[in-house]
Formats: sequence, structure tokens, C-alpha cells
Amino acid sequence: MKDFKENKVLFMAQAAMIAAIYVVLTVVFAPLSFGEVQVRFAEALTILPFFTPAAIPGLFIGCLIGNIFGGAILPDIIFGSLATLIGAVVTYRLRNKSRFLAPVGPIVANTIVVPLVLRYAYGITLPIWMMCLSVGAGEVLSCGVLGMVVLFALDKYKNIIFKKASA
Repeated sequence: MKDFKENKVLFMAQAAMIAAIYVVLTVVFAPLSFGEVQVRFAEALTILPFFTPAAIPGLFIGCLIGNIFGGAILPDIIFGSLATLIGAVVTYRLRNKSRFLAPVGPIVANTIVVPLVLRYAYGITLPIWMMCLSVGAGEVLSCGVLGMVVLFALDKYKNIIFKKASA
């Protein structure tokens, strides 16, 4: 019973720390985190489910709070956060396949969802394909490049930083 409680506390602590870091990165870099052309540095954290399942709720809650504090409107808060959740789940599911697949889920989810939010929630009239390209490019930079730098840096210390945490 003691191990279960310790694991639950560890899981919640990891999720909370990841959420807090996501919020800070989103709000500090708000001018780059929102809009038709965006590079959300916090999205680099979407590789963290590769190391711990606690990152899944952490990223979702962090994105939700970051979108609220960043001034997003309700559809963006909901669907943007769901895109990050989907990306985090895909990263977790692909963790045993290849580390190079870690950023694929977040890149694809946000490249599809965010342009639709920009069009239908914010009324931005740019062609959807163009917004997919711009948002996708930002996701490739934040998840694919910066996220992989984070992944390789953390991989050396994964046994120290990410103890096993299960819900």
C-alpha cells in the first residue's frame, strides 16, 4: 500500500511540474505561442510522455492553463488543449517503437487542429492549407527540433529524473 501511495504522489508531482513548466513557457513566450504563425516552445515538452505517463495529464493541464493565461478564446482553450493531449498520448504509445517517433503525434495533431481553430474560432481567412504549413512548421521547430534536443539531453538522466510513476 505504501508503494502505491508513493507512486501516486510521484505521478501527481511529475504531472504538476510539467504543467507548471508548460504554462510558464507558454506565457513568457506568448507573442510566439499564439497566432497563425506560432512557435510554442512549451510544445518541446510533448516528448516527455516518452519518459513518464505523468506527462500526459501534465501537458494537457499545462496547455489548458497556458491558453487561458495567454488570452485564448474558449474553443482554442478546449481544442488546442485536446490537440496537445492527443499528441501526448500518441508519444506515449510510440515510446517503445523509436525515440525519433516521439514528436510525430504532437506535430500531426496540432498541424490539423490548430488551423481549424484559427479559421472557425478566430475567423482568420487565410487558406487552411497555408495555416497548416505555418503551424506545422512551428511544430516541427518546437517538437521536432527542440523537443528532440530535450529528449536526447534527458535520456542520459532518465533513471534519475523520471522514477517510475503510475496512476
